[in-house]
Amino acid sequence: MNHKTRLLLAPALALALSAQAQKMPPTRAFHQWALTPPMGWNSWDSYGPTVTETEVKANADYMAKYLKTSGWQYVVVDIRWYVGNDTAHGYNEKNPEWNIDQYGRFVPAVNRFPSAANGQGFKPLADYMHSKGLKFGIHIMRGVPVVAVNRKLPILGSKATAADIYSTEDQAGWLRDMYTVVAGRPGAQEYYNSLFRMYADWGVDFVKVDDLSSPYHAPEVEMIRKAIDLTGRPIVLSTSPGETPIAQAKHVQQHANMWRTVGDFWDSWEQLKEHFEVCNRWAPYSMPGAWPDADMLPLGRIGIRAERGDDRMSRFTKDEQYTLMSLWSVFRSPLMFGGDLPSNDAFTLSLLTNKEVLAMHSTSTNNRQLFRRNDLIAWVADDPKTGDKYLALFNAQDQELAAEEEAAWSSGLITRQTPGHSKPVDIDIRGAKKLYLNVRNGGDDIAWDHADWLAPTLSDGQKSVALSTIPWKQASAGWGKVTANKSVSGAELLVGGKKYPNGIGTHSNSMIEYDLPPASPASPLPSASTTRAPRRIPAARCSFWCSPKTRLSPFRPILRRWR
Repeated sequence: MNHKTRLLLAPALALALSAQAQKMPPTRAFHQWALTPPMGWNSWDSYGPTVTETEVKANADYMAKYLKTSGWQYVVVDIRWYVGNDTAHGYNEKNPEWNIDQYGRFVPAVNRFPSAANGQGFKPLADYMHSKGLKFGIHIMRGVPVVAVNRKLPILGSKATAADIYSTEDQAGWLRDMYTVVAGRPGAQEYYNSLFRMYADWGVDFVKVDDLSSPYHAPEVEMIRKAIDLTGRPIVLSTSPGETPIAQAKHVQQHANMWRTVGDFWDSWEQLKEHFEVCNRWAPYSMPGAWPDADMLPLGRIGIRAERGDDRMSRFTKDEQYTLMSLWSVFRSPLMFGGDLPSNDAFTLSLLTNKEVLAMHSTSTNNRQLFRRNDLIAWVADDPKTGDKYLALFNAQDQELAAEEEAAWSSGLITRQTPGHSKPVDIDIRGAKKLYLNVRNGGDDIAWDHADWLAPTLSDGQKSVALSTIPWKQASAGWGKVTANKSVSGAELLVGGKKYPNGIGTHSNSMIEYDLPPASPASPLPSASTTRAPRRIPAARCSFWCSPKTRLSPFRPILRRWR
């Protein structure tokens, strides 16, 4: 066994594990721009919509010094680089300071990116990357800016204005900066042409287009593809977020270099475990130049000013980090590191420079799941140069949640259509020694499943105590940190326009465990009541669990080991 890579090289398996190669569709010229899965750094996991030029350069300097020789090359500025006063841990949607040119195209905020002054845009920053042998990328949102529509700004190369090409249909529900561009309208293609011509003039090498994949906007995908091709510059196209509909796999494969297979991925074991099935589903659609994207690597120091959670080192254990890097590599996902590179420790750097794993990621073929027996999983891949086989073994076993119907109380599905976006709880828990508050995903492919337990109270009918004042034994959330009297992001508990001073903020999938003191006049705890409400979410489920009535085992042991 090679302990360094956590991979077994097994040439003797060559005949036994051979499989018929997938019949690949014809390649297009742009596929040549990403013959191997792109590798780079993206500002999102560390800085959200607030990254600055100084921070981007610091990460680029680190990449050039420590990672470039291992194949890392893209430096990507993520969302809202055109807003001068955006906020950490969220977005400024009240009074954003837009930076937009006369043709309705967002340009960098000069207070954050000083080199963009005097109309230079991102060209000086791109030149900086190129001088270090790196490549430069940006994030944009699908569509035309709402502010450009409202101002009826002209479109370069057309007699139309932004107000002539838009529709309010299918506007992103989570960030309303943009309107849909309606394909076929005069000026629609010209708008995208002008956008990518500007990016090409800046020297951009990579563009991540958000709100494009789920739901899938085929007409705008095609307009973007045409616009990139017209520039003549090899700009890698990444579509986001996911999951991209599997029914559109062949279409996106023929129009983009990489596309998301999941929603936003953070340092959550539950999300990581889901990737085994996701990667298995998408493996047949990988081909040189077109890569299913399992999303970013939330490793190292993240959350500095990010949308989710606090400033922290990744909550993944070292075993989980090995699992993540091994699965992404044997699946051949693009690798986009989300941590602040200058803050890396030696362990994180070792993950990013493992020669054997990165060689497999770069050159292997016929990558596929060999078997899955419950949570014992094996992946294999071919080494085209030697004929050897790569074998990756995963033990993803953990403790399972009891069935939802076994809970002492269960909300069922709560959506935006649920009155008050909440359901009240009032149950008798006399005799219980344990209390578990559980929020489960609504199955909606949305990564914004905030959830609040509002005014949770334990009472004996005469005296009561706020549950948020009792220390929990342990708590986990899908992202962020379970927080008393605040939301999981640290903001106020605000549901339906009403503020709640007493409650618990969390995020699906989550579990909060309490040891309950015995009921007595001094400790009045025989029953519980609360309101469970989602924040900014389409769907969620929540439950009260009380032992010894249930068999719930909510916290998994560390069982993932390589053998």
